[in-house]
Amino acid sequence: MHRFHCTLIVVRTSLFAIVLVLVAATAESAQCSVATSSVNFGVYNVFDTLPNDSTGTITLSCNGGAKNVAITISRGAAPTFASRFMNQVTELLLYNLYLDASRSVIWGEGAGGSQMEIVPDPPNNKDVPLTIFARMPAGQDVSAGSYSDSVTITIQY
Repeated sequence: MHRFHCTLIVVRTSLFAIVLVLVAATAESAQCSVATSSVNFGVYNVFDTLPNDSTGTITLSCNGGAKNVAITISRGAAPTFASRFMNQVTELLLYNLYLDASRSVIWGEGAGGSQMEIVPDPPNNKDVPLTIFARMPAGQDVSAGSYSDSVTITIQY
């Protein structure tokens, strides 16, 4: 089993963005690789009544031999998968990452109500794009400023 780790950094300045950063993996005879694109929430308005939704992408590419590739995303600083959060000192800004467009299946590690993504027998030398569906709930009364969180994306095959 090979493991690749990526770090997902969630940052808020004037825009909310989730930036996925690939951390170099040191696996012998690696058979899969990943690339990522960021999730941008845009400007968060505390008076909005609808959640702030966005998407990002993890692109998996395998060169053969990989079966049932599992892709997990950690909870970050949150104690559970029920709600991830970005923080600024003592204030929390809630968000979560999902496997589905209806944002009902939390993308995690398979524990605590979350599920991992399984790509069965990925095609040889072809990109497999996987969408990360993100949601920041409405009605959060937070101060302006920079909020951040970091989660780890793990690819196992």
